[in-house]
Amino acid sequence: MRIGIVLGSVREGRAGEPVANWVLERARTHGGADVEFIDVKSFGLPVFDGAYLPAMADKKYDDPAVQAWSDAVDACDAFVIVTPEYNHSVPGGLKNAVDHLGGEWLGKPVAFVGYGADGAVRAVEHWRQIFGNFDAKAIRAQLSINIFAEMTENGFVPNERRAGELDALLDSLIAAVG
Repeated sequence: MRIGIVLGSVREGRAGEPVANWVLERARTHGGADVEFIDVKSFGLPVFDGAYLPAMADKKYDDPAVQAWSDAVDACDAFVIVTPEYNHSVPGGLKNAVDHLGGEWLGKPVAFVGYGADGAVRAVEHWRQIFGNFDAKAIRAQLSINIFAEMTENGFVPNERRAGELDALLDSLIAAVG
């Protein structure tokens, strides 16, 4: 079983990178699955403007960046999406990346680690609707990281309870794959 840890922000100086790295390291020590770090920014995806429905592409794309993204997502059995909240919703770069694909997401469990002023709770709720389109099982447990309380001048410093919360999220995600 392979879990993709998806870093969804593509901004310069993004706050999500240390959060995603913490999730990745914690998932590696948790065990129960192989873990793959997937950084949306590293693919350099164009804005989706296809004249086709990605679900009809049969996981074959003309653009090499989109094909590499497809291959990375398709290789995973489940995902932890590390997402910021922009303007009370999902970040555009990650939404664009998700929109490029179809069958790669189909039926795969997904969990969310959100970060923002209010822990990205609105973004996560929107992601639940979006991934519902792919018949993806959205894990009920989520981490909602408050950037004012857990991102300090010393970087990302998760509350003590976060490790246990992430372990419970990973337990649920792994169980959902089985």
